[in-house]
Amino acid sequence: MLQSLTRPFLHPAERSIVYVPRAILFSMVIALILQTGLQRDLMKQSGEFRQLPEPPGAGQVRLISLSDTVALARITMLWLQSFDTQPGISVSFKQLDYGRVISWLDLILELDPRGQYPLLAASRVYAEVNDESRQRKMLEFVHARFLEEPNRRWPAMAQAVYVTRYRLKDMDLALEYARDLSTHATASNIPQWIKQMQIYVLEDMGDLEAAMVLIGGLLESGQVKDEQEIRFLQQRLQQLREETINTD
Repeated sequence: MLQSLTRPFLHPAERSIVYVPRAILFSMVIALILQTGLQRDLMKQSGEFRQLPEPPGAGQVRLISLSDTVALARITMLWLQSFDTQPGISVSFKQLDYGRVISWLDLILELDPRGQYPLLAASRVYAEVNDESRQRKMLEFVHARFLEEPNRRWPAMAQAVYVTRYRLKDMDLALEYARDLSTHATASNIPQWIKQMQIYVLEDMGDLEAAMVLIGGLLESGQVKDEQEIRFLQQRLQQLREETINTD
């Protein structure tokens, strides 16, 4: 009776911390450590640009992750994304060491190979910087990681085609990336427009003959099942034929 009176009162919907899963506790601790360390460092260097540090080794990180590498990957990704926000200054992506950014993204992918966000951030955020050398470096990274798991990582590669086509305006590289999408991303759940990206790139390049060959090949192969999609390709093929006649 005395023990029950002296025991701290717990709401019926609440539980002691001992009931909290270890993975959640670990995530909270890591987040607190990262936040505290980052804030302390920033307070020391307020107003001064601070370069992204080198990432730790994957083995070391796995050792401290207590087997919950996915949680650690997500926390690390949040930390990496917030690195361009530093007190007293506005940090441009141009100032970041892209070799180190890629190393961090690689580490995050190793911790969570099924995660999509690191590559999407690479193609949609870091590859959009107004610096061609950095753009190309990030796009090469996305391309290499896409080839490792094309049926899972095709969304980032599709964005890479867009950046190469409209930002870099490197049509040869855009065509290479689009062809790799069509060749390697073969799962049944991948949208047909992914396989048709190289057609659009060829049209932009003015190579209408090659575009017609690709459309004809798609129609004859039977890969396209949707009736509306088939009609669209047939109409586009006819339009290209008319454009070719008019240009001759």
